[in-house]
Order: sequence, then structure tokens, then C-alpha cells
Amino acid sequence: MEPNSSPKPIDWNQVNAIIEEHRTRKWSLIPMLQAVQEAIGYIPPEAIEPIADALNMAPAEVQGVVTFYAGFSLKPKGKCVLKVCRGTACHVKGSRSILRHVKNELQLEEGETSPDYQFSLETVACLGACFLAPTMMVNRDYYGKLNPAKVTSVLGQYRKNREDD
Repeated sequence: MEPNSSPKPIDWNQVNAIIEEHRTRKWSLIPMLQAVQEAIGYIPPEAIEPIADALNMAPAEVQGVVTFYAGFSLKPKGKCVLKVCRGTACHVKGSRSILRHVKNELQLEEGETSPDYQFSLETVACLGACFLAPTMMVNRDYYGKLNPAKVTSVLGQYRKNREDD
């Protein structure tokens, strides 16, 4: 399978439909941004101005919200977003070695996305699952009590899913 060297094209009809759906709602900037990101995978910088226009806001105000909240991204992310916890409980239980193992397995550094847009690697201050330390998430799924073998197994599942697509 040949790697895809760019993210999927932006479906502007979908982005415009989301903008229209939220246009008349008061205080709908964050839900609109969430809907765009859910549909497209990120907030395309080119969408900032149409979103601002729909809500009668300055583009700088929309940009400020997007860059303030860590949950929003202006860059395409991988199909599988891995978040490795760096919180105290995870740190004490070995999250540093887990992160190092993930980096080696995926050949990625923190904040990077693989060239085929399959994986993105992030670290977070806390995933709120301290009792499962060390912990990571892949998209919305939690994996805990990690060790290198378990990480390899989890990543293997997501690599297999890619081959099944």
C-alpha cells in the first residue's frame, strides 16, 4: 500500500453546511469549530474567515479561540491520534519509557504526524485515568497499565485496521 502524502481534500460543501447550520445560533463559535474539526479532522485556516463572517466576528477573534484551546488544531492530524499521559502518576509508573517506545515504534516526535497521516503523537498533562497508569489514548480509546509489549500490541491493532481500510 502506497502512503498517502497529503491529508484528504477539504470538503468545502461540508464545511459550508456546518457554517450555515450554526449561523443563526447565538454563541455558537465553539460548537461550530467542534463540528468542523469533527468533520474535517482539523480547522482549515481557510475556514477562519467564512466562520467569522457567519457569526459577525473578526477573523482574529475566531483565530484566537482556535489557538487558545488545545483541542483545536489548524494542521491536519493522523487518523489515529495518540496521546501519552505525562501526569504525575503516569510519570512515576514509567510514562517516559512508554513515550520513548511509541516514538521509536512510529518514528515520530511529540507533535508530529506521520507522512501517511495514519498517526499523530501528542503528550498531555493528564488523561484522568491515574489508576491505569501509565496510560495513553488512541482517539477516544484508553489503554492503561502499559508496558512496551502492550504498546506494540495496541499500535499493531491500529496498523492492522489501516490495512483493512
